Amino acid sequence: MSSYKRIVFLICLCLMALLCVSCASVKKHEYVPLDYTREDVRNNEINQISALLKKEPIEALWRSYLLKDSSPADATGVAELFIQCQEKVYSLCENYVQEEKYLDALQCAMSLESVGFTIPADAGFSRAFLETSLLENVPGKDKNTTEQGSVSSYISGTVTIWVDLGIQVQKGLGYASRSIGSGFFIDEKGYIVTNYHVIQSEVDPKYEGYSRLYIKLSSNPEVRIPARVVGWDPLLDLALLKTEVDAPYVFSLGSSSDLDVGDKIYAIGSPLGLEWTMTSGIVSAANRQLLSMGPVMQIDAAINSGNSGGPIIDNDGSVQAVVFAGIMGQDGLNFAIPVEYLKAELPILAAGGLRNHSWIGAMGRDVTKNEFTDSPQGLLTEYVMPGSSAFRAGLKVGDIVTAINGQPVTGVDSFHFALLRFVPGTIAELTVYSQESSEEKNILVYLEKRPEQPGYEIYQRDVISNSFYPIFGMKLTPISESDKKYSVADIKRGSIADETGFSQFDPVDVMKVQISDNKDSISAQIYTKKRKSGYFEVNLVIAAPLDSPYFF
Repeated sequence: MSSYKRIVFLICLCLMALLCVSCASVKKHEYVPLDYTREDVRNNEINQISALLKKEPIEALWRSYLLKDSSPADATGVAELFIQCQEKVYSLCENYVQEEKYLDALQCAMSLESVGFTIPADAGFSRAFLETSLLENVPGKDKNTTEQGSVSSYISGTVTIWVDLGIQVQKGLGYASRSIGSGFFIDEKGYIVTNYHVIQSEVDPKYEGYSRLYIKLSSNPEVRIPARVVGWDPLLDLALLKTEVDAPYVFSLGSSSDLDVGDKIYAIGSPLGLEWTMTSGIVSAANRQLLSMGPVMQIDAAINSGNSGGPIIDNDGSVQAVVFAGIMGQDGLNFAIPVEYLKAELPILAAGGLRNHSWIGAMGRDVTKNEFTDSPQGLLTEYVMPGSSAFRAGLKVGDIVTAINGQPVTGVDSFHFALLRFVPGTIAELTVYSQESSEEKNILVYLEKRPEQPGYEIYQRDVISNSFYPIFGMKLTPISESDKKYSVADIKRGSIADETGFSQFDPVDVMKVQISDNKDSISAQIYTKKRKSGYFEVNLVIAAPLDSPYFF
């Protein structure tokens, strides 16, 4: 081979290597909204929707609505496909009604109403009928009719949860293993509320050991009564159990909005196996962000291992919260789930099985009414994940969500609370104020199943320069063809990046990104010259959880 050919060959190799490196540097391609005015794009979407109709008819209905809404009026086949999707979902709704699966039927009916379909008058059912039928047999929906006011009656309505985990072998010796928690009756037919983590071994598919669930009554503590798990929610740490005994006492579900900081409360449970212990304290704080779906109550009543799942009651004996966490070694620092979450969840927990939550693939924060710009109070969208339901529906950064299905939204927490009444796979209508056009609009979103770790989904779907903002609170702008060199475009106040001392225009080299084995946290090795540190060169590692209350 001549010297000239060798040089050309080496140049080609270098160019190919460079191309490979540049391609590898881009984690995911940038998504762009589909242009349904183009016939090829439209035809491709029609084919995808037709295939989707067989396995996910409600999602197909939503996508056919978006297609119809964005296509030219004379587009071939679009209107026919939309009608076909409506008929399929309506037929599915009829079948669910006949099978008395009212939760599934209501999901279909709500989705049909969202796209403008009216259930025929002669259908034999309506949305109101489905809602009434769903709630008819939900435990805990009625107020307690048994006599109240006695401490002994409150204790009799509380149970010890006993999970037999068989024999655990340590250093060649076998030990009886068990998990102990608390619970309380909410229905005279034997329905009990507790924490998910107390009964996790009963329903977790990853658990491969022995597990048997029992309860103990205060009237006969030596007898273990078999129980079963009806529904469970890992995210809110709630579970609904059923046992074949008549409840000796049924608690009424109150409203924790009646409580204020400093109000007296009581906890009943089995701390460290000391069954039916009552402790007292006050509400220490009302809005602690420990759960992804909303704030919890902080209390100072004595709580220990075994109290989990027990009731927090007020002076009238009404349940105001469910104990779920305490911090070991920290006296008086304990937490409980507000009863509103339980009341919203009960129809879905009673339907049985794993409770999945919904999201639309975005991140935001609360915003108050601005009299200068006429923008309303609501949920300000700060990030939209590429390819998500929010992205497809046309939700944009800067849009303010003010309502979902007509229910007002005042911020992230109220949006999450509204979502508790939905199951994934439902079409919902968002009322949105566009700050760009200063106009209000309605958009339809498909409520997708919320990932266990939304931040991991964001990191997988988006490029680093975009995904760092919802995860670390640091918006980056690439300053080179490599994806390693950036400039900080914006810092989210109160975020990890803000607390670490980053500022706008700081140069950043992202050297390495690492995801934890269980995909619940992320760390990034960064080289930077921070303005707040006098532009001294520094290598540091920042870390963040891959879940956040601000994802919605």
